[in-house]
Amino acid sequence: MKAVSAKITRGLNLGSLVDVADNSGAKMVRIVAVKRGKGRKGRQLACGLADLVKVDVKEGSKELKKQVFWAVVVRQRRPFRRLTGERIFFESNAVVLLKDETGNPKGTQVKTAIAREAAERWPFVAKISSIIV
Repeated sequence: MKAVSAKITRGLNLGSLVDVADNSGAKMVRIVAVKRGKGRKGRQLACGLADLVKVDVKEGSKELKKQVFWAVVVRQRRPFRRLTGERIFFESNAVVLLKDETGNPKGTQVKTAIAREAAERWPFVAKISSIIV
């Protein structure tokens, strides 16, 4: 997995409800686990932009509800700092659902904007997205 070229602050906790940015059929999901998350004893894991998370579908099509999928965080409301010195934040938190851990997206297109850091780390997600900020 490629390193992220920014200082990403962890802006999403376990249990956070986030929007789905692709056309997979899910509308809202809950973060239930963070893959490769660093933690400390007694501290709850958090995730940030371009992290691989496991999500539970809360709203969407009937076939997808109550199912667990892998997802990539592509937008976060908490500001993060790029190496150029600028701070970036988005209007909403969003993820893209994946078929498996390797990064193959479940949907076929992402119409909303995604962050450049997520596109660099996950090239298959960048391929189906239309706007990269």
